Amino acid sequence: MGLTSKKVLFAAALVALALFAATVWLWPRLARRGPLPVLGRIGVLLATQLALIATLGLVANYSFGFYASWADLFGRDTTPGVVVDHAAGGSPADSALRVLSTIHTNVQGGAVPRLGGQIQKIAVTGGVSGITTTAYVYLPPEYFREPQRRFPAVVVLTGYPGTAEALYKKLRYPAIAAGQVRRGTAQPMVLVMMRPTVAPPRDTECTDVPGGPQTETFFAADLRKSLAARYRLGAGPASWGIIGDSTGGYCALKLALRDPGAYSTAVGLSADYGAPKDATTGDLYGGSPARRASNDLMWRLGHLPHPPVSLLVTSSRHGEHNYRATVRFVTLGGGPTRISSIILPSGGHNFTTWSREIPPAVDWLSAHLSP
Repeated sequence: MGLTSKKVLFAAALVALALFAATVWLWPRLARRGPLPVLGRIGVLLATQLALIATLGLVANYSFGFYASWADLFGRDTTPGVVVDHAAGGSPADSALRVLSTIHTNVQGGAVPRLGGQIQKIAVTGGVSGITTTAYVYLPPEYFREPQRRFPAVVVLTGYPGTAEALYKKLRYPAIAAGQVRRGTAQPMVLVMMRPTVAPPRDTECTDVPGGPQTETFFAADLRKSLAARYRLGAGPASWGIIGDSTGGYCALKLALRDPGAYSTAVGLSADYGAPKDATTGDLYGGSPARRASNDLMWRLGHLPHPPVSLLVTSSRHGEHNYRATVRFVTLGGGPTRISSIILPSGGHNFTTWSREIPPAVDWLSAHLSP
């Protein structure tokens, strides 16, 4: 039986209930003194607690879709996704960037930047948005070997709330990108790893909030200007891509569609196509239906001219809540907006699934970006 099967959920609940009843029934017999009764009490309490925890875990997984199968839960399903292309159906004074520290990577077995690349922890202050936040910039070894060369840049976003460190520690973006370069399937790219939560604890969904954080302006203008002032990056949107998972995926797709002069290419891993309204977001649009509609990606593709951008979206037929929405989103592409997809047979909303999608997504980004 599958991990998300109702039969598994009901069976776990029955086992937990049976163990609870057995504990009540046996407790008078186990109340005696001696090592065996003590071990018996420990055993029935431990079994009941484990069964209850397992049942609660299955209920949470059934409701939120963290894992789609037993293989997904135990990390045994590592088959990478396949990309499918679908047919049509300012000045440095304005912003500041400071290097806070340097982390040498060992993605190529060495700590010297010319061999293994380098990750720099930086502070970015937006001159227009007024937002200050932290980012981790991965510079590939080619950046140090070829001092005259300019490189494409990819902004990498977590979900909400997320931690930027997870992008290189758990999802291993720099190591994957370096491996793809060694295999000849991708070009060297500068990765800018960040949280989309630049005004914590609020989840702004990369929106310019009326009277609040100007997050879209930060990512579309301030961030690019700050990075271009320090690093050797391509100047035009054709050299800039953006990728993210979950909330970060929605941000990536939205920034490309709303700000094609900033990003020509975007990847949404398990992305939503509109922002929620809940306790973490509040009212992002000042009560304006027009603002909300313009930030709804389905509405934009259905009602507004299509910008010249390339988008990649991912989902799973079994385990992802956004599968039907992703299929619909793909059908809305056309003209200058080109949409590709990765659809896995199964996979939940988790790092294991995204780890299967990141390698082909990095190759796809590389193929669509120019230095």
